[in-house]
Amino acid sequence: MKLMTKELEEEFRKVGQQEEVRDPIVVCKFFNPTGFGTWLATEYCSEDKTFFGYVSIFGDACDEWGNFSLKELEEITLPFKLGIERDIFFQPQRISKVMPKAV
Repeated sequence: MKLMTKELEEEFRKVGQQEEVRDPIVVCKFFNPTGFGTWLATEYCSEDKTFFGYVSIFGDACDEWGNFSLKELEEITLPFKLGIERDIFFQPQRISKVMPKAV
């Protein structure tokens, strides 16, 4: 699966930087199809191909805001030769709707 598309990159450009926004818009969602792991991207830097967003690996107290790279997501190999996937049905929405505890 292609994790980043030109259309998605354009959507990130439209939304822009959100570091001052208390309830930012999640532009896209990546997930582990075999178990735990969700990456909710609110910003993307095309120069170094990194995202900023909320990462929930186990859904516990270790969930946090931070940077993660497209390359690292693409390199993750899961059981059955699967990889991280992008939720193609996800519609941009406020983080408070997707992950209320992140606000």
